Amino acid sequence: MISVIISSANQKLLADVRVNIAETVGVPFEILAFDNSTGAKGMCQIYNEGVAQAKYDILCFMHEDVSIKTARWGEIVNRLFQENPAVGLIGVAGSSYKPLSPSGWQGVGGDRTDYLNVLQSYKYNKLAAEHTYRNPRNEKLTEVVSVDGVWFCTTRTVLAKARFDEDTFTGFHKYDLDFSMQVRQHYQVVVTYDVLMEHFSEGSLSKEWVFETAKFNAKWINQLPAYTEELTAKQKFVIEKQTFRAYIAYLIKYKLPASLAYRELFRNLRYLKVYPSLFFKNLAFVGKAYKVAKKEGRL
Repeated sequence: MISVIISSANQKLLADVRVNIAETVGVPFEILAFDNSTGAKGMCQIYNEGVAQAKYDILCFMHEDVSIKTARWGEIVNRLFQENPAVGLIGVAGSSYKPLSPSGWQGVGGDRTDYLNVLQSYKYNKLAAEHTYRNPRNEKLTEVVSVDGVWFCTTRTVLAKARFDEDTFTGFHKYDLDFSMQVRQHYQVVVTYDVLMEHFSEGSLSKEWVFETAKFNAKWINQLPAYTEELTAKQKFVIEKQTFRAYIAYLIKYKLPASLAYRELFRNLRYLKVYPSLFFKNLAFVGKAYKVAKKEGRL
């Protein structure tokens, strides 16, 4: 019933998650694990290889540093697809707003647009584990623009219309966001609150993320910002402003040129058309931020 596809870099984590899946899935399953400890292949390539080898009609793509807590979660996923034919992608964390500003699957600052049910542990920060549950409307499913790549499920029918774009995304970022955007051209992308799992790391945004993000924006620029719930102009303004400033912080952190920021602002002139006043504010902010960073010796 369910083919679970995993890109593995750690044999201990893989062994643990194999046991965890077997103990919790509750339906016929297979695990297709691909050794990528050398990082030679990107996530999209590995996931496409998994799709080609999978024998079941429901496909689950997940990280290996996860422990699923919900018993018989395979039955839950199957039922959700059966009862909701318009749904093409199910995750446990996602956002109803994908900014035009370069970002991950959600923006930064402003009103929250994330929906999730995850036990989050931390690997890179000294923080206590926390159960993050956000379902303000008490929904069974929440439609979102995109889901996080820690765990998501789709069907073979959906994969006939959407694929992991290994030609564009060759690394370890944006595979989830790009796939979500592809699926939402034909189906709904949703977050379920009925499957709980612990994720043992919070992830990190590397220099590679900056370049993969540029590829994503180049591909989807004319559909951004994307959203599944209405926000006020002020709400969007705040999210876009803070998200763009966070992006500039990453450029400076990795000592990347300001030209990358200008490229995003001027890409197809989309920013100028959608947020004209913010376009000029961000344009000025780039120059100021880089001037300060140089003065402080960060560039």
